[in-house]
Amino acid sequence: MEDLLSLIKTRQSSRGLFDTNRSISKEDLNKILEAGGWAPTAHNMQNFEIVVVDDPKILEAIGNVKITRPKSAIEENNNYVSASEEELQSRKSGILNSMPSAITEHGKDPLYEYLRKSITATSVLLIVMYDPRKRAPGSEGDFLGKISLGCVMENMWLMAHSLGIGLQIVSAVGYSDDYEKQIKGILGIPEYFERAYSCRLGYPVSTKGNYLRVRRDLEDYTHYNHFGNNNESKKV
Repeated sequence: MEDLLSLIKTRQSSRGLFDTNRSISKEDLNKILEAGGWAPTAHNMQNFEIVVVDDPKILEAIGNVKITRPKSAIEENNNYVSASEEELQSRKSGILNSMPSAITEHGKDPLYEYLRKSITATSVLLIVMYDPRKRAPGSEGDFLGKISLGCVMENMWLMAHSLGIGLQIVSAVGYSDDYEKQIKGILGIPEYFERAYSCRLGYPVSTKGNYLRVRRDLEDYTHYNHFGNNNESKKV
């Protein structure tokens, strides 16, 4: 079995187009979904449902849903985007401004065109829904329950990566009421559910899409016995 830490370190977001002529096998898809099902959730509430979309007509309908992003959201996003690899290496956090030009060059609205083409050029789109009726006991705002949804995401992502399948969280769609209403209408999702996130699965068209990924050094975020103490624990 591949070393787990190596698997974690090499996992990345597949931001380019996927090969629509190469489908994900039912066996591999089930492994990814089952990995999500075995994620730890607060009080084992299992507070999620997953809608698997692989019908090209439904993917097209989802891709054609218009999005609107407030100026404040765009400005906030820009605070975490570096213009060069040198800047990203220096900051050790955030992402590189690397929206594929091949996707955006013909679009009047680059973000919309990027989303439309990336969703329609997808083997499988997973819509992970949060069920607020399964609120973790004693958790104000269901903070613990929402953390659990991240565990579901990570389990599926690592399983997909281990199978050589690309995955991208489609975060740019935002969470406007109008967008959510349209997605629920297309997929017949009951009103009481909330969309936690959507993720694309597939085989990247190009394997040359590796990009610079950065992380803070261990000593930058680890504190021993007292905040600000970066010396290693003597008990370890």
